[in-house]
Amino acid sequence: MRIRQPLLALLLLASLLSGCTTLNIPREPSQALPAASSAFGRSIQAQAAPHQGQSGFRLLSDSAEAFTARAELIRNAQSSLDLQYYIVHDGISTRILVSELLNAADRGVRVRILLDDTTSDGLDRITATLAAHPQIQIRVFNPLHLGRSTGVTRTMGRLFNLSLQHRRMHNKLWVADNSAAIVGGRNLGDEYFDAEPNLNFTDIDMLGFGPVAEQLGHSFDQYWNSALSKPIEQFLSSKPTARDLRNTRTRLEESLEETRKQDHALYQQLMAYTTKPRLDVWRRELIWAWNQALWDAPSKVLSKGEPEPHLLLTTQLAPELDGVSKELIMVSAYLVPGQPGLVYLTGRADAGVSISVLTNSLEATDVPAAHGGYAPYRKALLAHGVQLFELRRQPGDNGDNGSGPRLFHSGSYRSSDSSLHSKAIVFDRQKAFIGSFNFDPRSVLWNTEVGVLVDNPQLAGRVRELALEGMAPALSYHARLEKGQIVWVTEDDGKQHTLTEEPGGWWRHFNSWLSSMVGLEKML
Repeated sequence: MRIRQPLLALLLLASLLSGCTTLNIPREPSQALPAASSAFGRSIQAQAAPHQGQSGFRLLSDSAEAFTARAELIRNAQSSLDLQYYIVHDGISTRILVSELLNAADRGVRVRILLDDTTSDGLDRITATLAAHPQIQIRVFNPLHLGRSTGVTRTMGRLFNLSLQHRRMHNKLWVADNSAAIVGGRNLGDEYFDAEPNLNFTDIDMLGFGPVAEQLGHSFDQYWNSALSKPIEQFLSSKPTARDLRNTRTRLEESLEETRKQDHALYQQLMAYTTKPRLDVWRRELIWAWNQALWDAPSKVLSKGEPEPHLLLTTQLAPELDGVSKELIMVSAYLVPGQPGLVYLTGRADAGVSISVLTNSLEATDVPAAHGGYAPYRKALLAHGVQLFELRRQPGDNGDNGSGPRLFHSGSYRSSDSSLHSKAIVFDRQKAFIGSFNFDPRSVLWNTEVGVLVDNPQLAGRVRELALEGMAPALSYHARLEKGQIVWVTEDDGKQHTLTEEPGGWWRHFNSWLSSMVGLEKML
């Protein structure tokens, strides 16, 4: 059906008007500050010196530790903080971190924050207000230039340039003084730090010290200085003032005080880093190893059609994927192998490689449509001997989680359902890759990603242990082929049983089916 010309003209005008009253903000290039420019950086350089080029690593599989690590890196930073994120959700955890960032800026730390534009919907003004601090700069990646003022015009603006707007910066990175960094799967928001009452995303981050931080700082600079990164103030009709910032800080402090009174247990849980800091302890427990930081080129987003191989993280990871000879363990919240992934996994399995994959079940995933891109490949994968484990919906356990790895258990006082958000690969029990990369076309072709490959059997063993924990019969459905049909083997109350119907409500089944029917696979 054709849209009447007057209506189309009106819609176009709405988009244009909402995008034309913007400020002309210069975009000056900048680089990571040398680690040696701060006492904190020099102390890490001194610690790393005996290891002759290796970096120190510690896994952050526990949500509370992941939050503590970020907060403590802010407190320890003396020269610079560089943050790169796909999603930032408002909540108590985010507000605490913002408060710490403002305090760091007050003491002279340069703060650069790069956000994917998806996270800025409707938040341009409040985000830009933070950048009113002379030590804070905020840019958005691949921004929507027209129609930013309302939800309707934003949707229109994205539809007018869908080929570019569906490509997002999925990177998650936190670098302090160019000497310590966190890379992994967590965005910023209460659901990533076990502070959301209804959902906790189980995830894996990696804390790294030494040369790896400089490598990741270089990746941040590439994105920060990309022509696709624009100052947030550019999309406002007037620049926030110092008074606006003071008012925002007052409201922030009032909200934190209100949380302290109204939800004291959660507040104490998150603020534990102020009374029991852990960073110095963790620095004494590091695993020192050779590593390689990998990331997509930011210009990947500008490609016409599929990007050239030299722009891709997967091209850098290919030697490890092709070289695995005994065992491959993959953890991917969203698993959409596509034909290339199917050929790769079945080919490796046919060559004798033991392959085990952990992903979300239909009942646990937060994106049922992605499950629709995965389900059609199960039979072929299983027929070639690939082991598929689908994490069940994990009810909160009220904090009674015992000892050992804690990836698949809530660590808080509250009961939160858990969903898998982790991304990790273990090669032959020797190397481990941790980052933002899912095994799906979106990560391979459309979004940009970042991660670190570590060559060390001890660290690889710890990642493998976490993956195997998630594959345990009581936590996952083990998908199997019986007489040509898929069944799901699991365990309840110590008793194993087999399901012939895939678990998950009718609405999830419908969403999964619909995405497979309309051919969304390459967009997932």
